[in-house]
Amino acid sequence: MRIAVDAMGTDARPVPDVAGAVLAARETGDHMLLVGDETRIRAELAKHPSEGLKLEVIPAREEVLMTDKPSQVLKNKPESSLHVGINLVKNGQADAFVTMGNTGATHAIATLGILRRIPGVKRPALAIIYPVSGRPVAFLDMGANADSKADWLEQFAIMGSLYAEIELQNHSPRVATLSNGEEEGKGNQLVREAQERIAGTGLNYIGHIEPKEILQAKADVVVFDGFLGNVFLKTFEATLSYFGGIVRQELTAGNVLAKLGALLVRPAFQRVRHRIDPDEFGGALLLGVNGVVVIGHGSGSARAVASAIKQARRAVEGNTVRRIRERLATLTPHAADNDD
Repeated sequence: MRIAVDAMGTDARPVPDVAGAVLAARETGDHMLLVGDETRIRAELAKHPSEGLKLEVIPAREEVLMTDKPSQVLKNKPESSLHVGINLVKNGQADAFVTMGNTGATHAIATLGILRRIPGVKRPALAIIYPVSGRPVAFLDMGANADSKADWLEQFAIMGSLYAEIELQNHSPRVATLSNGEEEGKGNQLVREAQERIAGTGLNYIGHIEPKEILQAKADVVVFDGFLGNVFLKTFEATLSYFGGIVRQELTAGNVLAKLGALLVRPAFQRVRHRIDPDEFGGALLLGVNGVVVIGHGSGSARAVASAIKQARRAVEGNTVRRIRERLATLTPHAADNDD
């Protein structure tokens, strides 16, 4: 498999990007296409033992910053690493594209500029897999669409259910909508309308759930609009970090016995950290475009880049794009109506 990797994506580019690609190449044996500033990429590659690995550098003259506006990147930086990498997918030179860079710019280039939407898809959605109560849960939309419509959420549910089948090996994932109450009719107008539509799709839809039910892993797929999804994810990750910091402070600030106890429980805390570490689960898959695109955190480590690459290859192996196209046509006719 050939995976295009944006070597100019992370905040510390190209250090974690190159290291992650090397790590993924070593673990999977896949061919990595490192896209970006050739001089900087080759200098970084020289720091890693890479004999026998399939690593190729694809030059890109322009670099997209996190502060760049998506519309400006789309029009004014046609030779960016994002454009070059996504074009590799469109032209069949790469099976997938992975970036830890500007989410809005990646979304705009993939959706409006190069790959375009799968026929019938109203709006693409960003889907992530995150561990909750010891099991993975799919969440979408995580920020591709701050303002949404009920029929978009209906399609998010369809695409998210399919993605859970592929990524989680779950043949009948429980789909839920996040609301301020479990009862039917709860929530704002968007959520109420979406509930009615999703109930008619034939999915294993269990209705509304509250945040506490998410933390109890009562659903396998949780659907919301991009604004709420992005706020939910950031709050969830910040809360984990906050309480982890408090625990460390309490365990290390006490007397000798407390510090001894901290040493004894350290292996357990390391295992917990591994279970909830976002770096272990890659990035967000952009569902609904004609190609596999994964977008990760700009602060991601080499391990995060490697995890995102492996997430992309699983989406390719699962024929995600083809199956979304087919599923929209079979589940519910109005879910595939065009909305341009």
